[in-house]
Amino acid sequence: MYHFFVNPDQIGDSVIRIMGPDVNHIKNVLRMGAGEQILISNGVDKDYLCEITCVASLEVTAKILSVDEGGAELPARLYLFQGLPKGDKMELIIQKAVELGVHRIIPVETRRAVVRLDKKKEESKLRRWRAVSESAAKQSKRLVIPEVSGVMSFQEALAFAKELEITVIPFEHAKDMAETKEILSGIKPGMSAGIFIGPEGGFEDSEVELAKSFGAKPITLGKRILRTETAGLAIVSVLAFQLEG
Repeated sequence: MYHFFVNPDQIGDSVIRIMGPDVNHIKNVLRMGAGEQILISNGVDKDYLCEITCVASLEVTAKILSVDEGGAELPARLYLFQGLPKGDKMELIIQKAVELGVHRIIPVETRRAVVRLDKKKEESKLRRWRAVSESAAKQSKRLVIPEVSGVMSFQEALAFAKELEITVIPFEHAKDMAETKEILSGIKPGMSAGIFIGPEGGFEDSEVELAKSFGAKPITLGKRILRTETAGLAIVSVLAFQLEG
């Protein structure tokens, strides 16, 4: 079933109005018409099973059939602080992280990151990254579209993460798996948790020490060295399984 997002002010007592680019997608790409069912989310806390009643040039109207307030969101808010990777890896990371349930993705400049974005490039990348997040949210039936924030410096990201209840930073020199399991098991429903992932070259020791001074807890992801596009997804998968279990 096709999935769309609308603003809360587009939702009436019994009818929802879809406007903007989705109208063209419904009308000319999907070629949907009256009588077909779609899923609509308000981007906050509700899913609506709807039946299309009219497809016009500027808007699509749909009758509400049922409302689901359960949704597919994780019971904790996971923030992925991703060191800027090379090429198009960020798009893959965003797509899969959104599918797995992250609440927000924050691109981070670190010392070993090869990528450096000027203002113009950052704006272009953000538009693309946010489109990837929206597409992944629709595909995975999320209630919300996870935000992809502007690029932060490492120190800015640490200051932001200090407001969260717990922050972890996987580090190749961290060895204690028992301690890692204990730390991760402490992330419970209702909590906010930050996950810092380095770029291809990983974190410098001084960055890990700085993160620790901000309260971040170093953890290990096992004996194998994971690529930057794998590491964050591995830990989010573990936490998603734990939180939903």
